[in-house]
Amino acid sequence: MPIYTVHAPVTSNADFRATDRFTFVRDGFHVWAALLGVVWLAWHRLWLALLGWIVLMIVIDVGMIRLGVGGTAVFLVDALLALLLGFEAASLERWTFSRRNWRQLDIVVAGDQEAAERRFFDRWTAKQRASSNDQPAIDRGAPPPTRDIAGQAFSRPPPLPRDEIIGLFPEPGASR
Repeated sequence: MPIYTVHAPVTSNADFRATDRFTFVRDGFHVWAALLGVVWLAWHRLWLALLGWIVLMIVIDVGMIRLGVGGTAVFLVDALLALLLGFEAASLERWTFSRRNWRQLDIVVAGDQEAAERRFFDRWTAKQRASSNDQPAIDRGAPPPTRDIAGQAFSRPPPLPRDEIIGLFPEPGASR
């Protein structure tokens, strides 16, 4: 199953109105990035990566031609670089988001982007509702709070037994 990372711009308030700017980036091989690298980078507005890609391709192609490498070898190197771009396209997108001061909110595993959005927003809205709840946190592992009120037996917790052992050895000091 594909893995998606969820990114959002850094804002002072992360509420339900900011959800239209959330972006899901699929991890894995991007076919269109490998086939049409320049177009894919421009389409996703990865301008610095686009500039770097163009410079890299020109430098490598010109360097190989000046070294006298044949046209087939130049084509194979270009094809390998295109495959590299296809494999690293999602990383370039995540790098651009981090450079633009976006934060990664979550990682979601889903069959397609719609399922990833559904899973993410189910978890995210539940967490938002839980954090906006005004009830004080209750520690369920501790005994209830008591007040020392004179004349009321329920205000003090019961005393702990001193001579009983709880565990594997029923008598203190017994042999193993």
